[in-house]
Amino acid sequence: VQLQAFGGGLVQPGGFLSLSCAASGRTISSYTTAWFRQAPGKEREFVAGMKRSSGTTVYADSVKGRFSISRDNAENTVYLQMNSLKPEDTAVYYCAADPRIITSTIRSHPAYDYWGQGTQVTVSS
Repeated sequence: VQLQAFGGGLVQPGGFLSLSCAASGRTISSYTTAWFRQAPGKEREFVAGMKRSSGTTVYADSVKGRFSISRDNAENTVYLQMNSLKPEDTAVYYCAADPRIITSTIRSHPAYDYWGQGTQVTVSS
């Protein structure tokens, strides 16, 4: 599967952005998908994930209640809706997918074989 991420940009604190991850080559619903982010000088961290079979969603504590991951099977696209953005949300955001992910590894970026290019999100006044 090939992944392409869209939707980053500059937003003020408290604002919102929606990221898209368009998949091609395979049906995205056959993959567990996730969003990760990486800020300068920091390790890549898990943001949100959606299990392939159940559609169950998982979130990092830092974004719970503010971010929402969803999937449109008809569009073969995964989304990340980000609300109430904070300066600490500034990072390059990546979408990832893998058909083999199990519950214990959904938050682990080395477990994912397929990645989209990053999209920059900057939260600043």
